[in-house]
Amino acid sequence: MIDYVNIIVKSIFVENMIFAYFLGMCSYLAVSKSVKTASGLGAAVIFVLMVTVPVNYLLENYVLAEGALAWLGEDYASYDLSFLSFIMFIAVVASIVQLVEMVVEKFAPALYGALGIFLPLIAVNCSILGGALFMQERQYASIGEATAFAFGSGIGWWIAIVALAAIREKIRYSNVPAPLRGLGITFIITGLMGIAFMAFLGIEL
Repeated sequence: MIDYVNIIVKSIFVENMIFAYFLGMCSYLAVSKSVKTASGLGAAVIFVLMVTVPVNYLLENYVLAEGALAWLGEDYASYDLSFLSFIMFIAVVASIVQLVEMVVEKFAPALYGALGIFLPLIAVNCSILGGALFMQERQYASIGEATAFAFGSGIGWWIAIVALAAIREKIRYSNVPAPLRGLGITFIITGLMGIAFMAFLGIEL
């Protein structure tokens, strides 16, 4: 249990997808104009990560990795399908995103309209694919650890985009110099938030 908590805390603060790796910046900057919309997209990212990372973990360990097909028999023990990792991971992500898009359109049409093109673009959100690739690189010992990593990464991404959206809502009423209005001040704020999150690097886990 402690290991799971460590993975989640580390994924949220120390190895935040936005502030540590700058993954998913396109959606992060474009959909962070209001807290409601940002929160909806963040929740969608959490769900997609929570589903795709464990599924890709199973694919990696029981189909794609060298010797992963040994459960089919000795004849398959030498097979190595790791060269298919990218395309398989992307296919899983695209399938889950399509499912999320249909569910949001059905049950939350207002949010679907607010998110616009950025909801289907979760399929090419590099934080989603990054989650699968980090899972593969770090070789988690169990699907539980992979799921904990996915949950922490999603929560970290959600915190980042909601925090930025809240700040952007407030600075609408501030006297921002004309050349910095819009994305200019947003980049500055994102940089400052990234520096603030660097303080978490001192956490011993």
